Amino acid sequence: MAASDLLQDDEQPHVEVNVTETNPPVPQRAANGSPASHSPMPPPPSDAHDGKNKLSSLFKENHLIHSLSNGLRRHCEYTKITVTQERVNRLPKEWWKTGVAFLYALFNLIFTTVVITIVHERVPDKSVSPPLPDKFFDYVDRVPWAFTVTEVNGLILVGLWLVQWLFLKHKAIVGRRCFFMIGTLYMYRCVTMYITTLPVPGKHMVCAPKLYNDSTGKIWRILRLLSGGGLSLTGSHMMCGDFLYSGHTVMLTLSYLFIKEYSPRWMWWYHWSCWVLSVSGVLFILIAHEHYSVDVIIAYFATTRIFWWYHTMANTHVLRQSPNNFLSRTWWNRIFNFLEKNVQTTVPVVFEWPVTLPSCCRQRYRMVEGGRDE
Repeated sequence: MAASDLLQDDEQPHVEVNVTETNPPVPQRAANGSPASHSPMPPPPSDAHDGKNKLSSLFKENHLIHSLSNGLRRHCEYTKITVTQERVNRLPKEWWKTGVAFLYALFNLIFTTVVITIVHERVPDKSVSPPLPDKFFDYVDRVPWAFTVTEVNGLILVGLWLVQWLFLKHKAIVGRRCFFMIGTLYMYRCVTMYITTLPVPGKHMVCAPKLYNDSTGKIWRILRLLSGGGLSLTGSHMMCGDFLYSGHTVMLTLSYLFIKEYSPRWMWWYHWSCWVLSVSGVLFILIAHEHYSVDVIIAYFATTRIFWWYHTMANTHVLRQSPNNFLSRTWWNRIFNFLEKNVQTTVPVVFEWPVTLPSCCRQRYRMVEGGRDE
């Protein structure tokens, strides 16, 4: 609607203007009849005239604005639009996906114990098939207590990572990444153990007797292996055949990678300590002659490559839609898209209390923080 229409519809302002006609002064005659001489009136000062013009223009502008606003109020229909500004959560927790990843890892861990029990029955006898030649074994003699150091280092690293994970703010996202990698690596391990059964790497190894067709005995062995966590420290692992590749190397390497990735960069001393635990644990596997060198090397490469590929795709969002992304050709790309579909940014390293503090503790904490700020 034009402004002129609005002005026509508005009430016409009543402006009273007093016009005073000033006639030229009549010359007054003196007593003798001649016109009296008088001096001309001085012209009004120019400043006063300019001030009146300014006041008049301001009056007209104010009146125009007032008229326009009245016309808009009367003739414009306002429609109130409610805009709901939903804050998009770029890092949703989605604990149910974490639960699916946990079940995936749990299934593959249980399936690994089943495969170990099956492969144990196929391991050739030491007297028939001696250990394969290994260059590391040629130069380094066996140390009996070395494998105990490996398992202690592994337990320390896994414990540190568990505590660190509990204090992470985005533990749901990090947890499903960890469970997926554990499940995938142990699934690969099941395949390599089953298709190629290597002889024992040393004469020192004591293997449990074979059960052949005793299905009940095999089930009890599976349960015993699960209850002891597959560790020699607990006395639950007395079977042979799970050599290619090393499960201990997987856990030592994977724990260190997650500890370093999801901890602040300034904690270099913490990273170096965990690195020393990881590397020394892997070396002591070979010093104990519990695995061939190829078992450790393949485990290291499989663990690091899956970790780096996954996090490259997770942290570089352009790759997900890129047609030239060769990492998307992995068989687990669909699982990755399922787990990471709603994660729209890089997961920051933020810590929080795993349990909500009581209100009294929170109030005291705020008082302490307030005192520090002052």
